[in-house]
Amino acid sequence: MILPFVRELLADLEHSPAFEQAERHLALARGRRRVSGMTSTARALYLPLFARAARVPVVLLVADNKAADAMQLALRAACDLTGAVAPEAVLKLPAHDVLPFEGISPHPDVQEQRAAVLWKIAAGAASIVIAPVEAAAMKLFGTDYYAGLATILRRGEEVDVDSLIGHLSSVGYTRMDLVEMPGQFTRRGGILDLYSPESDRPVRIEFFGDEIESIRKFDPETQRSSTPLDEAVLLPLTETPVTERLLAAVHARLSGARLESADDPDLVAQSIAAGGVSVFPGWEFFASVAGADKTLLDLFPRCVLFVEEPAMLKNQLDRWWNKVEQRHDRSGIGSLIAPTDIYLRPELLLARMGSHPGLDIDQLGAVDVLEEDATLGEIAFNSRPTLRFHGSIPAMIEQIRTLMQQETRMLLAAPNQGEVERLANLLREYEVPYRLGSRLQHAGSENIYDESSYLARDFRTPVLVRCTLANGVSLPDANLVVFGANDFSDEADVTARPAPRRSKTAAFVSDFRDLAVGDYVVHVEHGIARYMGLKEITQDAINIEFMILEFAEQARLYVPLTRLDLIQKYRSTDAGPAPVLNRLGSQQWAKTKARVKKAMQDMADELLKLYAQRKAAQGHAFPPDNEFQREFEDAFDYNETEDQLSAIADIKRDMESSLPMDRLLVGDVGYGKTEVAMRAAFKAVQDGRQVAVLTPTTVLSFQHFETFKNRFKQFPINIEMISRFRTAKEQKIILERVEAGKVDILIGTHRLLSKDLQFHNLGLLIVDEEQRFGVRHKERLKQMRREIDVLAMSATPIPRTLHMSLVGLRDMSVIETPPKDRMAIQTVVAKFDEKLIRSAVEVELERGGQAYFVHNRVETIYEIAAKIQELVPAARVIVGHGQMSEGELEKVMLAFMHHEHDVLVATTIIENGLDIPLANTIVINRADRHGLSELYQLRGRVGRSNRRAYSYLLIPPEQELTEIARRRLAALKEFSDLGAGFKIAALDLELRGAGNMLGGEQSGHIEAVGFEMYTSMLEEAVSKLKGEERVERPPTQLNLGISLRIDESYITEENQRLRIYKSIAGSQSLDAVESIRAELEDRYGPLSENVTHLLAASRLRIECEQLGVSQIDRKKDQLHIRFTGNAGVDPGRLMKMVAKNAKRGAQFTPQGVLRLPLTATKPDEVLAEVHTLLDELAIREPVAS
Repeated sequence: MILPFVRELLADLEHSPAFEQAERHLALARGRRRVSGMTSTARALYLPLFARAARVPVVLLVADNKAADAMQLALRAACDLTGAVAPEAVLKLPAHDVLPFEGISPHPDVQEQRAAVLWKIAAGAASIVIAPVEAAAMKLFGTDYYAGLATILRRGEEVDVDSLIGHLSSVGYTRMDLVEMPGQFTRRGGILDLYSPESDRPVRIEFFGDEIESIRKFDPETQRSSTPLDEAVLLPLTETPVTERLLAAVHARLSGARLESADDPDLVAQSIAAGGVSVFPGWEFFASVAGADKTLLDLFPRCVLFVEEPAMLKNQLDRWWNKVEQRHDRSGIGSLIAPTDIYLRPELLLARMGSHPGLDIDQLGAVDVLEEDATLGEIAFNSRPTLRFHGSIPAMIEQIRTLMQQETRMLLAAPNQGEVERLANLLREYEVPYRLGSRLQHAGSENIYDESSYLARDFRTPVLVRCTLANGVSLPDANLVVFGANDFSDEADVTARPAPRRSKTAAFVSDFRDLAVGDYVVHVEHGIARYMGLKEITQDAINIEFMILEFAEQARLYVPLTRLDLIQKYRSTDAGPAPVLNRLGSQQWAKTKARVKKAMQDMADELLKLYAQRKAAQGHAFPPDNEFQREFEDAFDYNETEDQLSAIADIKRDMESSLPMDRLLVGDVGYGKTEVAMRAAFKAVQDGRQVAVLTPTTVLSFQHFETFKNRFKQFPINIEMISRFRTAKEQKIILERVEAGKVDILIGTHRLLSKDLQFHNLGLLIVDEEQRFGVRHKERLKQMRREIDVLAMSATPIPRTLHMSLVGLRDMSVIETPPKDRMAIQTVVAKFDEKLIRSAVEVELERGGQAYFVHNRVETIYEIAAKIQELVPAARVIVGHGQMSEGELEKVMLAFMHHEHDVLVATTIIENGLDIPLANTIVINRADRHGLSELYQLRGRVGRSNRRAYSYLLIPPEQELTEIARRRLAALKEFSDLGAGFKIAALDLELRGAGNMLGGEQSGHIEAVGFEMYTSMLEEAVSKLKGEERVERPPTQLNLGISLRIDESYITEENQRLRIYKSIAGSQSLDAVESIRAELEDRYGPLSENVTHLLAASRLRIECEQLGVSQIDRKKDQLHIRFTGNAGVDPGRLMKMVAKNAKRGAQFTPQGVLRLPLTATKPDEVLAEVHTLLDELAIREPVAS
């Protein structure tokens, strides 16, 4: 929150003659004037004031999307400071990231942003709209059209649910059985869940008939609802809703039949009847043929137009139009759809811009005007950039003191609270007074606000504000200097981060969400079978639902759905053969289980030996952080993400304890694992220990070497690299220096593990991409792990390491928050097509980027490279593959890293963690032949910077995909959000099998019992060895003659129903049952009678298990109760109960069955009576008197 006196400070901006001139011009709303002399930050500060003076919305045209992003960030910060315009009313209408006629649809993010902004404009919620000139040229529909894109639902209103669902589907929402991501919805009876883009959480809307009874936010992880709301805004995900009218118009135009009137119902009906009305990649561009004849300026009743740097804009417009015409010529679409059907011609747009009232903002002023000046003259402002300090604190303090002597007013902008506090501490150290101009809105970090001694009430005192202004500006007329974040250090992080979305580790446990008829399942007691569907059978006038399982020789077993805790989905490796069905009633399954259990025991033994050795070993305990460590960490140019901070804290805790560290750091490619590792390395070196960094490839060593050198340059730390880039003589010298302790950090490939390399005092080993080392190297690492701290890093953890961590044998830290500026990768799965390849490469080259083309067959790789060269003659193409000598391959990789080539055609060797920010397009040929984590790693090569990245997964045009390949590609498309590596590994874990966990051949065992069974057996074996014996409570069987079921009318989705059955059957405590009840009421509405009975029976089962009752049968008006050998029943009470009811047939038989009369007949009464009975039988703890 910005304090009022800061706004007073900035109010002087409006009192200069130049501003008053501009204000008069805007109030008249006639003609255009040129404004000169403003730096980018001065523009940001003045524009909101201009907008307030104009009293109508402002459209601000900039050169491209990048300029629009920067401008929006700066303007919102300035709006916050000046209070002239509400920051949320500053909107950005991005241009499409691809051109029409390329057969590619725009990035979903862009479509979503455009749709939301167009709706907000139509709804009158925009004060300033920033748009690249291409977006201004686009032909649009009228305001009414965009006003209908979003829907606002209010509590108590009546809504036709079916038409609402139709609308949601048309504006880009997808129907799912569970809502977890923005853009999804699901309907369950009278409850509608949906996740609108730009919302922090999805909402659950409960209807009573057609009336909205309640609207609540809910947590996508737990699916439980939280805050009630009065209204929900459902934003669109696309500006071109998939409506029949729109599609018919596009198809009619493409088929050559011009629709004279898009409203002619007969023609529309004919087009639809003729079939062929469906969406295709890139169709969104052609939507304008359905009658779009407006432009951005027409969407406002009145507005003023500001144009930033008109000369630059005109050049940009010409260049872009040439590209559009070129794409059009090449597409062969001819006159069916011309560029002018989609956009306004540049000369028409320029004419409109010239005649619309407003301002041309041109820093150089009249000097920059080449043609005749059509404006009404120039208004000159006086602004200058500030001095930059490049991280030098004394220079900054000196400058502040000088300005204070000159009585200049100062604002110091810091992008986040941490920076505000750091600046405050610095000023305090140097005894410079300051005031705070912003306050945290929640009580928490009030420490610096209470030091009132520093809050001198003097306008010359520098004012610290929390605000995302990147660059500073000096405004002599207002006697004001504003310092931005980049003035203090060169690479400040001023971007607003999206709130992290937590991923679920629950991704690993198979539930029944994707169970289909014909899938293999495991019955815990009988073995592997095939799921054949559900069947309802009537028994004693009660309908019971059963799951049908087919075993060998077509033997069928009917399992009541109340016992789904016995069933698991069978998962194993993807390439493995189909499992063999077990025979019912044979010993075969028991033997298999025993065999696997024995192998488990041996393996768990081996694991635990290693574990015990580590726990017993005395490693080196590093001291706590010192001043230098803090200085090193403060020199980090970005703000750490929360995950990074918690990983750093975990690692430091491990290093400061005397046990050797063995931690796995999992994080997506480019999520800042290296920074975490460098901090650990610095900590080790501070204590006089050496650090070894082990990488799988020379190129990666080189990259780490550069990164480490760069980051440690201000500290006296010696970093060396040993690899084939070094001559034998250099290697010898390095080895000697390492042995003498003169090298602090040594980076290299497995050469580091060789016996002739002796460290003087090794304290920390960092292993990058651990899964890529061979067994021999791993053995050597295993020996090293016993004495020293080891930090392993991986982007997709291989299943077994991931698994060990899950089982608790290895510590693991996960980084899931993307760094600033990372964009999700748009993943396109397409048939192999030369046009697509050409446009993909050209789009990348036009923005000065590089592209990868992955082709995994060395025999034909040169043919493919020649093909690409032929398709895109301007591209510099280079080939890299694994059969080259290592030296050659490194040369290729380094040349590509240094941008000497544009396209790298390579085999999968490029998955090795290369970091090339310019490479943002990857085309993977025959994607169906790659494993999931391999595809994921390959795709992670792109999207390493703030540009949108594209990955094209090409599949052969004529071939049918195998089921596994299809699932892999679908998974990859589904997980194109950031940070999906963890979930991908989970899927891979299921698809590829957990692998041999410690070298022993385990895959076979997973094949034998299925993945879930294997996991639970392993956990059991480990906890047994750790001495955590689990008390096995035999399950209780209840046959009470009551209908216990989840009605189809209550949960219609079969897989969700099975999932709930399984969680009820598997619940082990009364709290768990209560939690399921709350979840059901929240997600599906009030419980039906049968579900209430099912939950009550589940509570009863848990009570019986705790008491030691093995079975309760209801025989007409009697209950037969059987006990286990160690039942917690009070014998005296039992005998009393039998004696009391003896006349009514109560008895305790020699077989140990208690027979008691049952008076109740109604289901809920029967359940209550059994509960009371058990209560009476239980042994009471003696009450202390």
